[in-house]
Amino acid sequence: MSGAEEEERSGAAATDAGGEEERRERSVGLMAGLVDKAKGFVVEKVTQIPKPEAVLDRVSFRSISREGIELHSHVDVSNPYSHRIPICEITYTFKSVGKVIASGTMADPGWIAASGSTKLELPVKVPYDFIVTLIKDLGGDWDIDYLLELSKG
Repeated sequence: MSGAEEEERSGAAATDAGGEEERRERSVGLMAGLVDKAKGFVVEKVTQIPKPEAVLDRVSFRSISREGIELHSHVDVSNPYSHRIPICEITYTFKSVGKVIASGTMADPGWIAASGSTKLELPVKVPYDFIVTLIKDLGGDWDIDYLLELSKG
């Protein structure tokens, strides 16, 4: 075999090896694209699943003591599922004008009714310095700005 033939064969072998590597890279790229599309599909479906929602219906004053004021937050929790859901424990944070006024937990209030709504009454003990914050807020814009954050424990 002449030198030219040997060189031609080694060039063909290198081309075959390069082609195989290129096919593998395209295959990996194709699989990565499919995995990304599958992730996007799953995320879209999960975000469309209905979730239980809580709406603060009203807040009422319950009692006054030496420690502070006890408010009762009336929360309406809706359940889109056909089975009841245990609550276990509720953690709350009560804020006004961006300041945390009170926080705590409420022991197991029971279950959220299936395919309906359940009314919960959440007692929140607020210290007296909240009244100062309340007066400042009322003086600023003549309404009471508050936020009650709830989470299931």
